[in-house]
Amino acid sequence: MNNQLQVNLSEIVAFAEKHAEENIAFIQFLKQLNTETLDAIVHTLNEQIAPKIDCTICGNCCKSLMINVTEKEADALSNHLELSREKFDKQYLEKGSSGMMLINTIPCHFLEENKCTVYEYRFEGCKEFPAMHLPHFQQRLFTVFMHYDRCPIIFNVVEELKVETKFMRNYEL
Repeated sequence: MNNQLQVNLSEIVAFAEKHAEENIAFIQFLKQLNTETLDAIVHTLNEQIAPKIDCTICGNCCKSLMINVTEKEADALSNHLELSREKFDKQYLEKGSSGMMLINTIPCHFLEENKCTVYEYRFEGCKEFPAMHLPHFQQRLFTVFMHYDRCPIIFNVVEELKVETKFMRNYEL
């Protein structure tokens, strides 16, 4: 594994733009792999990479992602903040036409100095992100590559995955 992890978001974005076609080919390559084998490789890479990246230095997920909120999560956080659910919803949430609730601002209301001010009560999507530890990686390729240029953990896991799977790069670095 490469010991030099890339954490500079500007460089990650530039690399992602330069290698967009390569990543499209890589997605097609990944779809051909055995799903259990792929999950095992991704989980191992995540276990090696994620602890080396301090999310509080970046915080880009909290600055750039839409966060889904369940009724149960809204209840728990409104109670923690000592707000009525009505006031909490009005202040922090937006309800889509499908009835799904979202945090109503980007960056997140609860982000201060790259840290979550309601960490113990954060939403499931926040707890799971970047979700590289979850099964069925192959079924989440669209989402993974949508966040590839936003999250240093995803970026580094994907780049190491190219090496581990022996994906042959057809593009100059």
